[in-house]
Amino acid sequence: MEIKWLKTFIVAAKYENFRKTSEELFLTQPAVTKHIKRLEEELHVELFERTKKKSVLTAAGYQFLPYARSIVDKYEEGRTSLESWRQGYKRRLVIAAAPQIASSMFPSLLRTFMDENPDIDVVVQITSSFRVGEEVSLGRADLGLTRVEAMQTNIYSEVVHEEPVVLVGPYNEYCLEEHMALSTYRVITDNHPDYWDYLLRQIKSYYPNVRTMAVNQVEITKRFIEQGLGVSYLPVTMVRDEVQNSRLREIRGERVIAPKSKTYLLQKTKTEEAEVFRVFLKEVLTKF
Repeated sequence: MEIKWLKTFIVAAKYENFRKTSEELFLTQPAVTKHIKRLEEELHVELFERTKKKSVLTAAGYQFLPYARSIVDKYEEGRTSLESWRQGYKRRLVIAAAPQIASSMFPSLLRTFMDENPDIDVVVQITSSFRVGEEVSLGRADLGLTRVEAMQTNIYSEVVHEEPVVLVGPYNEYCLEEHMALSTYRVITDNHPDYWDYLLRQIKSYYPNVRTMAVNQVEITKRFIEQGLGVSYLPVTMVRDEVQNSRLREIRGERVIAPKSKTYLLQKTKTEEAEVFRVFLKEVLTKF
């Protein structure tokens, strides 16, 4: 039995279509058919019932699928562990991080941590704030860093940082006050997972004619602002470099009370590596 047969089977089970399977795996369709046939011969069962349009999983296929996934997962885990050992690492830490964190304070923190702990192989998984908790809950990550409180009940959630949110606009414009900015520009929303529902209601209560534009990525939001497409409320660590380098301008608040943005550390199982990072993170974040 070969790992490539199992990988082909798992993807084929997802699509129940050998053409789509071949496209995802960059294989020819005959190669996909060959892999499945070899696996069936090895197991002495039919895994798919072939029709003209689809290849539907049989009862045997459904029965074997979780075992195939487990075998492939263990194989990949073993490869990763071996590669870490080969590179001289003695320990491993998997961190799931939301994009809003990964693109702001996280890189400098991570560099310091890795310099101080050269024997820890740090793996970073970037996923949405709402999925970080799932990664930790299912054991796919040792720690999670997110901007929203986790929904999962089997993990521990801790606020490790809180920072102000500021209104920013294009640097080369002179809307230095809130009322001018919100009457001149669109407000770019939806770039933070936690505060926009409440904040937008507040903005509209003071400026009922305000125009909005939804953009769900912080980096795109900042580029749009630089090009004069709008203004937005963003956590201060996300715009610090742009403000200091005269690419964005902080706009003075008047009526709208800007929220705070929290960073949550999520953890399910306490490990030595996770605890080392947690202590490091809390100590370093006091300086931000």
